[in-house]
Amino acid sequence: MRIEDIRQELSALGAKPLHVQRVLRQWVRALPLTAGRRRPEDFLPLAVRDALPDLDARLQGLTRLVSSHPGEDGSARLLLALQDGMTVESVLLPRDGVCVSSQVGCAVGCLFCMTGRDGLIRQVSSAEIIAQVAQARSQRPVKKVVFMGMGEPAHNLDNVMEAIELLGSVGNIAHKNLVFSTVGDPRVFERLHSLPTGAVKPALALSLHTSKADLRTQLLPRAPRLTPDELVTLGEQYARASAYPIQYQWTLLDGVNDGPEELDGIVALLRGKYAILNMIPYNSIPDLPFQRPSWDKARAIAAELHRRGVLTKLRDSAGQDVDGGCGQLRARAQAGGLQPVVMRQQPRR
Repeated sequence: MRIEDIRQELSALGAKPLHVQRVLRQWVRALPLTAGRRRPEDFLPLAVRDALPDLDARLQGLTRLVSSHPGEDGSARLLLALQDGMTVESVLLPRDGVCVSSQVGCAVGCLFCMTGRDGLIRQVSSAEIIAQVAQARSQRPVKKVVFMGMGEPAHNLDNVMEAIELLGSVGNIAHKNLVFSTVGDPRVFERLHSLPTGAVKPALALSLHTSKADLRTQLLPRAPRLTPDELVTLGEQYARASAYPIQYQWTLLDGVNDGPEELDGIVALLRGKYAILNMIPYNSIPDLPFQRPSWDKARAIAAELHRRGVLTKLRDSAGQDVDGGCGQLRARAQAGGLQPVVMRQQPRR
């Protein structure tokens, strides 16, 4: 199910655009479709009112909470089942954010990521993306949505952009708090630059991870063949056009991309750019050869970059204490080794 399918279904029942927006607004805000100041019988056509119970049930059934794994940092990693039994991960972030998945699996195959080990299994529909946000909002307030969960959003561009448009219009999410994360695909930049005036334009996060073109090819074997310089050039163009700084993502891998040459490369790439470097120490995964550097080492690297003119934020992957790096919950559940901590959902208001 896509958001457009819902619009067409309601329109076929006689709903006008304002009626459709009303129904979508209630859903994305995790409210009953019949809630609001005005009673449905005073507002919606009879055929639409009669269809709401069935539609509400179908929308609520798009995702099902399998397990929740709270972290000491205030985050909670959620394993969600979709209607066909496939599972995806969402993360309730500290400070009213949620990280959502755009695909089951991923085709990029980053060597340090669990999600891509099985390749791409299927796309997540725009309605399933919104359902993840509604699921999060049933548990806590959500003021920011980041597309940094399972999958590469650029490979599911239509569904992701459809969800972003709804979140930024009736979903009560500020445009700068909608963060589209990508390894860097020219189609993303073309799509974002072509958005009409008044359309929802998200902030952009670009996975950089190294300043060396050959190393980036090794680490991200199926990412588009953009060099770090080319990626930053495209990012800077969008940053200036959108007035949002680009968030460059850098997963710190001990002994791989944390040496003096890389620091020099980062400074050469990003000093003077309208950008923020998010440096995230690696979330170690069993059976993969990469290691997480010490927090002291990571802190020293961030401080050095900041001193040399690159705005750097040292971040920790949410849920480190529950071994919940992206894709790990799903993998453990498939292997039968998941020990869920089930979170009681708040009743829908």
